[in-house]
Amino acid sequence: MTGTAENGKSGQTMHRPPVVSHEAWEAARKQLLVKEKAETRARDALAAERRRMPWTAVETNYAFEGPEGRVGLLDLFAGRHQLIVYRAFYEPGVFGWPEHACRGCSMVADQVAHVAHLNARDTTLVFASRAPQAEIISLKARMGWTMPWVTITDSFDKDFGVDEWHGTNVFYRDGERIFRTYFVNNRGDEQMGGTWNYLDITPLGRQEAWEDSPEGYPQTPTYKWWNWHDAYVADAAPDKKWVEISDAGEAAFREESAKAKR
Repeated sequence: MTGTAENGKSGQTMHRPPVVSHEAWEAARKQLLVKEKAETRARDALAAERRRMPWTAVETNYAFEGPEGRVGLLDLFAGRHQLIVYRAFYEPGVFGWPEHACRGCSMVADQVAHVAHLNARDTTLVFASRAPQAEIISLKARMGWTMPWVTITDSFDKDFGVDEWHGTNVFYRDGERIFRTYFVNNRGDEQMGGTWNYLDITPLGRQEAWEDSPEGYPQTPTYKWWNWHDAYVADAAPDKKWVEISDAGEAAFREESAKAKR
């Protein structure tokens, strides 16, 4: 049975989907689930292809201003191998300045998950803008943002395609050598913010055993490195009790899946 409903905001008539029985609803959900699982597999395959993209060397020694003074691009890695830099528009001339950053960039900032989970996967996330540090520190405090945020002082934004529009660049550090490995902007940035989506654009990926990664890439057992954001230890070493719990959960899930196929 199809029908109509009032759109609460506009008062216009909204032509809603049909209302059906629970059984019919469940059948429709399972039908859509087939396509959703296909999309998940396609997304995993795309991430695997991304991990095989060629790299390009970064030869310029870019400089930034951080809360404690001048830092280079190498410093932004904070000792880790992977670096994600989001160019956020917060500077004179941006609508909202100086009380607010760009509305779109601010929505991205509002969605950023706790960076401890990225750090546990050898990955650092940094925001970069042209606003002075005093304004950035004030903005972060007012908006409740905690991710590292530096001031661009040279041609970094122009050189990496983010001088006139937002975008996310990914870098890998091999010793003191830096390589650009990936770039996404426009609607691609809509997906950023969550731990998994960030890891999926890095050259090492989620670093879990199920992933299709090139030979020799670091991988650990799935789920086992997960932790509360205030409880990670060096190298995200698995907690013994969590390993037992997650193993039991996986076993129960596999048993339920097997029953459903019988």
